[in-house]
Amino acid sequence: MSSSDATAAPAERLHSSTESSVRSDAVYPHGHLGYLNDAQAAAFERFKALLEERGIWRRGPPASHDDPLLLRYLRARRWVPEDAYTQFKDTEDWRRANDIDVLYHTIDLDAYEQSRRLYPQWTGRRDRRGIPLYVFEIRNLDSKTVSAYEKSGANSTFSEAKTDGKTTPGLLRLFALYENLTRFQMPFCTQLRDREVPDVPISMSTNIVDISGVGLKQFWNLKAHMQAASQLATAHYPETLDRIFIIGAPMFFNTVWGWIKRWFDPITVSKIFVLAPHEVKATLESFIEPRNIPKQYGGELDYKFGDLGVPDPGWEGVVRWENGYTSFPSGPMIWEDDDEGRKIVCMALGSQGGKPRRVRVCTVPKTLTWEKLAAEPVEATNAEVAPAAVPAVPAVPVESEEKRDEPLPGVTDTAAPPAAAPPAAANAAVPTDVSVTEGEALKKLDINDEKTPETTPQQSTTTAPPLA
Repeated sequence: MSSSDATAAPAERLHSSTESSVRSDAVYPHGHLGYLNDAQAAAFERFKALLEERGIWRRGPPASHDDPLLLRYLRARRWVPEDAYTQFKDTEDWRRANDIDVLYHTIDLDAYEQSRRLYPQWTGRRDRRGIPLYVFEIRNLDSKTVSAYEKSGANSTFSEAKTDGKTTPGLLRLFALYENLTRFQMPFCTQLRDREVPDVPISMSTNIVDISGVGLKQFWNLKAHMQAASQLATAHYPETLDRIFIIGAPMFFNTVWGWIKRWFDPITVSKIFVLAPHEVKATLESFIEPRNIPKQYGGELDYKFGDLGVPDPGWEGVVRWENGYTSFPSGPMIWEDDDEGRKIVCMALGSQGGKPRRVRVCTVPKTLTWEKLAAEPVEATNAEVAPAAVPAVPAVPVESEEKRDEPLPGVTDTAAPPAAAPPAAANAAVPTDVSVTEGEALKKLDINDEKTPETTPQQSTTTAPPLA
């Protein structure tokens, strides 16, 4: 859509993390590293003690897994350490059985790029809180394309990785993209200081999902593929999704939403906001600076789906490019400590023509460490952030005779509402209709689908397509 389709107010009307009452904003950054209350901090220590006692985590230094990663599992499991341990162990077993580290380090770059061009793509930009912004155009993921994609990878991981036989090799390529989110984009965005609450590690993504031009048949044909990917992502990459803005919903969408939303867990559904055409510009600008919104959605960014991320002018003087790079290339990348830990270096990995790639791309000053946050915790009553309840996420069902821990005292256990409340306005003259954040279309799509209940995937806060 063009900017002329939108008639609402400019971005200044809302400062996302402090004034919006959308569910994830009401929480953020509470429950994240540096913003834990006493009960959450106690649960975190108990969780780490369980992991250490049972031999699947080392304190280090360096620790085998960093604190922001561990906290994602604890938030997903409603702050119950035993349940977080179960999900974490299941993930570690899955990663080991499918050589996920090997996959990410050795995947063929052409195969990686084929996956990248089909699924959600990082624009190179971030929302107002510094969370990486993704765009996903569903119309590119038609049944013919998915069939060819799955067939080409049916007998190969396009890497040196081997699978457990339970996860299809073709689907594993998708998770190389999730690895890129958690191992490249999140650490990078964490070190960038030009954001709201810059002392909070970045551990989520924001997604614009464009469903314009998608027919009813295409939605239905994608069901099996999206459900399979969603269930694995939900289980093994919890709490990596902040919100999804759905744009370009066709006229029939209110009819099919009742069964589409069953493909995803309820907490993920609560993070989906369906926007009518006149709501797109105002809503996106509430959470994202106009310069970081693609032009087709009313912003200023010259970006189209399929492009590699567009470098942010704000990186100048922060990112030091090397080896002729002026932007981040396609393919897997990781960050490693350099210069005695004073900066981090981006290493491009993968393989090309059977030959491994390991090239320095750039360096970035290391401004935030987990050890520093642990030693100097931020007060939860910081005036910049309004106190809020911790969102409840039902625990993963586990077949065990052991008694499950109860939620710890002081940790709120109230399920989040499925729809958002209206945002607070910075200017009283600006309308603050509830539809600006939850979308008039979303209210229309709240149809009754309880007549044919279906099994809900295990609960968490991520889904497959919105992501990398």
